[in-house]
Amino acid sequence: MKRTLFIAFTIMALAFVPVSSSAAPTPQKKSKRSKLESKPRAESEAGNLAYLTKAIRKELVTLPFFSVFDWLEGNVQPDGTVYLRGQVTRPTLKKDAQRRVERVEGVDRVINQIEVLPLSNSDDRLRRAVFRELFNGNSPLFRYGQQPIPPIHIIINRGRLTLKGVVANKGDSDIANIKANGVPGLFEVKNELRIEKDEK
Repeated sequence: MKRTLFIAFTIMALAFVPVSSSAAPTPQKKSKRSKLESKPRAESEAGNLAYLTKAIRKELVTLPFFSVFDWLEGNVQPDGTVYLRGQVTRPTLKKDAQRRVERVEGVDRVINQIEVLPLSNSDDRLRRAVFRELFNGNSPLFRYGQQPIPPIHIIINRGRLTLKGVVANKGDSDIANIKANGVPGLFEVKNELRIEKDEK
């Protein structure tokens, strides 16, 4: 009888040993798993920002009345807030840009900082003059002017020109700068053209 009780207690004692020893490393396994899970989450957020940036850019450049004389850009924040910036020649374009971006899936809030350029016959004349100088048939930049919306944007505000957009190489950027500086009537020329390979 004593021997039977001893064997029973021994078996019961051994049954509890694996449980207590296996419980100890459990927190370490969870911490390792959480570290591994954080990396895909960060990659997912970066991918989501890239998707939103691309989707917003598409919405902006396909707006009706968006032209070579306007510039729009959207800066996406991780919390889904989008800051709209740029300069436009029509007040309706500012409102349309906000409405379009608000409809993009993943955008939670839009802060519209787009500037509406003042009405000016003098600025309109300068816009046409700069366009002709950059994209005339004899210009090395002629190919840019053949696109529906040229990648070189001509932003004129009170006689001051800013060149915005993307060109294929540094040489094209320099040519655009030289040609723009040759247009009479401009008070200032800023060259903010970016190079395509740097963008990639």
